[in-house]
Amino acid sequence: METCTVLKDLRKKSGLTQEALAERILVTRQAVSRWERGETQPNTETLKLLSKEFGVSINTLLGSPRALICQCCGMPLGEDEMISREKDGSFNEDYCKWCYTDGKFVYESKDALLDFLVSHMPDPQNLPEDERRKAYDGYLSTLKHWS
Repeated sequence: METCTVLKDLRKKSGLTQEALAERILVTRQAVSRWERGETQPNTETLKLLSKEFGVSINTLLGSPRALICQCCGMPLGEDEMISREKDGSFNEDYCKWCYTDGKFVYESKDALLDFLVSHMPDPQNLPEDERRKAYDGYLSTLKHWS
């Protein structure tokens, strides 16, 4: 879905007119109209305001152009409800809500996360714990938080 369609749908679902939305995010009604017609797109700061206003991620506002993956544990972030938030309530699209909450990381070290993964993830191949730990460690090392 394109940004123009996403914005228009969110505005209508919220029961807002273009003018009311414009007032809330401090832009002109014409700017909102141009976004909804696909003539222009909101700038980064305005996308942050729209994200907060509608309670959706910037990725959602942009029509989900990229597949988000938690940069701590590697979990796909397919829905906004899975994405972490900062203390101010804004989305942090780099992490899931289980690894990063209210501006803080849950796992103090990679070893703490590895302990959790080894003890909680399914093991259909019945691999020894040290092999599973090594495999998880190899994958986690490719993620931004641990690299």
